[in-house]
Amino acid sequence: MTEFFGRHPGHEQLVFCADETSGLRAIIAISSTALGPALGGTRFHPYPSEDAAVADALNLSTAMAYKAALAGLALGGGKAVIIGDPDRDKTEPLLRAYGRFVESLGGRYITACDVGTYSPDMDVIARESRHVTGRTVEQGGAGDSSVLTAFGVFQAMRACAEHRWGTPTLRGRRVGVSGVGKVGRHLVDHVLADGGEAVITDVSNAAVHRVRQEHPQVDVVTDTMALVDADVDVYSPCALGGALDETTVPRLRAGIVCGGANNQLAHPGIEKLLQDRGILYAPDYLVNAGGLIQVADELHGFDFERARARAARILDTTRDVLQVADAEGVPPVVAADRLAERRMADAGRHRPLWLS
Repeated sequence: MTEFFGRHPGHEQLVFCADETSGLRAIIAISSTALGPALGGTRFHPYPSEDAAVADALNLSTAMAYKAALAGLALGGGKAVIIGDPDRDKTEPLLRAYGRFVESLGGRYITACDVGTYSPDMDVIARESRHVTGRTVEQGGAGDSSVLTAFGVFQAMRACAEHRWGTPTLRGRRVGVSGVGKVGRHLVDHVLADGGEAVITDVSNAAVHRVRQEHPQVDVVTDTMALVDADVDVYSPCALGGALDETTVPRLRAGIVCGGANNQLAHPGIEKLLQDRGILYAPDYLVNAGGLIQVADELHGFDFERARARAARILDTTRDVLQVADAEGVPPVVAADRLAERRMADAGRHRPLWLS
């Protein structure tokens, strides 16, 4: 399965989890623990095949390793996926069975929320494992990590605006947000508060309705391709991955792409297409690190203001990446990769593998 390994030549560990009684089918991927235990969320999704689930887990866990490295955290990268429909298949026995598998890894992997899982689910998993973050506030956790994810994306968007237009603000700019669920709806709040305009789309009519109730001035388009074709200054993918490919990039009218979704590039080479079109792309694992920062802070006794201050540094980190990209004549994603790989390699010389 080397075709799934992304930037790394391989992963440290891949765990298949199955529990016949509860119906659990899950995969835990640990990309790197050079910087510390692998922290990453659990995605609950009806994958069409086990191969598709493995591919997603491997790609997402690699992105988490790079994300933690760029965020300056003493953490590695991991991710888990549960195969199934969360609306139909999610049960307490299944989540608890999954928690036992997480616990069996002895702290090498720490889980959190992702698509299809929420803080109350983490509370259930925590009945079986000590290695859980993103828990509810009532249980001493950080709560919904999408709050600081959106905040971090907004900070990166400001850095991109400064790089492209000379000032770190979205005032007077039109931002297209694809996906207004957990992260996207908070991002819309930030854009509007900064004086920008928003155009949104989502496969969920309920998600669109919720945003429109709070912000009636927001424009809505029918689907993602309509948003790609729209006259916007910034395109912000905030749903599932693979949003940027040979079909979407040539049609983009935005000068900046900066969003909260993971793994936005459909495959290697898309970053070059963006650069050739003069579109400034902020690497997703750089800009959406706010959620990771939030749940990582929970490991030390959660303090929201401390976590928010750290997430605010995404502005400066994005500036650094864009400056390196210009200086070295490479796309920003290549510059971000180099900075992350350098930090992991330096740490790995001293302790390549983390053990509890």
